[in-house]
Amino acid sequence: MAGEPQERAEARAEGEGATLGEAKWAAIKALERRFPGVGADDVRFDVLDEGSEAEGQPARVSAELDLERWQGVLEELPDEPAERLRALVARVALAFDLRASVDIEETDEELRATVNGEDLGILIGKHGTTIDALQHIAARATYRGLAERKNVVIDAAGYRERREATLRRAADRAVEDALNFGRAVELEPMGPFERRTVHMYLRDRTDVQTHSEGDEPERRLVVTPVRTD
Repeated sequence: MAGEPQERAEARAEGEGATLGEAKWAAIKALERRFPGVGADDVRFDVLDEGSEAEGQPARVSAELDLERWQGVLEELPDEPAERLRALVARVALAFDLRASVDIEETDEELRATVNGEDLGILIGKHGTTIDALQHIAARATYRGLAERKNVVIDAAGYRERREATLRRAADRAVEDALNFGRAVELEPMGPFERRTVHMYLRDRTDVQTHSEGDEPERRLVVTPVRTD
């Protein structure tokens, strides 16, 4: 087929991260833009550089997607979004060799998958980069082909609650600094989900406003005092 060589070329990507796990997820995320729903067990990885956290040297991997496996797995996943999400997250947990279960909660606005088990740190990743990447992928794959969508959240070992508490403390400090010094205050770089969390937390305040600046993955939320004169 004429398009097959191009498709094979598009099924390859490289990833970089502080750890090998983060590098693999970066590669998967790059592939996911072209192949929604791709999972770790659909990909063969080659380690280009193991990296060194102590020396600040990132790990690098190359990844090649098994196209036939990916197409077959997508066809086998449940059609109903909640069960599709459960199946996707369970597949990832299995790929990480985790003994874990996946609970699903659904509200009018949100579909949440909670992973329960031991030693879930590898699934969360440094600063939550792995679980955030998984959440991004799952959000697209869960509602693939559907017009109506809900916010998809993936949690493990209570990470989201702890992280939300940390974000709220950081937001409170930023508000205090913005009001005390009368200037805009930038928070640390965050993904879209965390920026939205902070924005929603501060949205009812009348003395400050929030907006985002910069490009991913360095995009930041900025807290600015509201002028009253």
